[in-house]
Amino acid sequence: MSTLPSLFISHGGPNIVLDDMPARHFLEGLSSLVARPKAIIIMSAHFETHGVTVVTDPKPEMIYDFGGFSPELYRMVYAAPGEPQLAERVIALLEKAGLSPSRLGRRGYDHGTWTPLKLAFPKGDIPVVQISIDPNRDARWHHGIGRALAPLREEGILLIGSGHITHNLRAVIGAMRSGGSVPPALGARFDAFVDWFADKMAKNDVEALLDWRERAPFVADNHPTDEHLMPIFFALGAAGDGGHGERVHASREMGFFAYDSYVFH
Repeated sequence: MSTLPSLFISHGGPNIVLDDMPARHFLEGLSSLVARPKAIIIMSAHFETHGVTVVTDPKPEMIYDFGGFSPELYRMVYAAPGEPQLAERVIALLEKAGLSPSRLGRRGYDHGTWTPLKLAFPKGDIPVVQISIDPNRDARWHHGIGRALAPLREEGILLIGSGHITHNLRAVIGAMRSGGSVPPALGARFDAFVDWFADKMAKNDVEALLDWRERAPFVADNHPTDEHLMPIFFALGAAGDGGHGERVHASREMGFFAYDSYVFH
């Protein structure tokens, strides 16, 4: 079985499952970028714990962790099974790396997990293991989680980080209230941040990426809090030594809210 890449997905809001938008169509075609995986390990920005936690639930239910959206979304189900045996292997690899993982026996799929997977693998017949972020840990720590699990890619297991390349909800709400735009100066700050990441990825400048808080432009405008960017470092680490990121999707909502996604080879 060929080694799979790892992925970073900007998952958007739950409405991405319904709305006619480029990011949705990209996710619907995601399976064309990778061979069908034996299983999926996904780190969602909406699963926060102290340290890293691995879900061993054999049959995760649904978490509708959002409000004010179409009623149809609250009836959707993604019935992919969990995979306790794989979860235990993940735990063993994390322990070997000195990361002291915890187990969680029951946890449903939050929208950072089920919405992109429902679009990419709609049959829900591929087992899924969820792992958490720690919002109090930095990029290097999350990168280390990916590095610890990188060998699983050689077994046909797909490692996905699900977050967002930019995540300033205050700006999104402000844009919606003002007719769908932000002031040009603020929009330029979003552009500069996204372009910086794309440039460093293209140059495979891992050290700059891991020091993003100190080196990237306009950090506070793009990520008032860090949690939605941590999955990209997991995916980067999962590429292993010498891995590099290729931006495979770049679209905007309201002209500024970026949906960049990366494949790491």
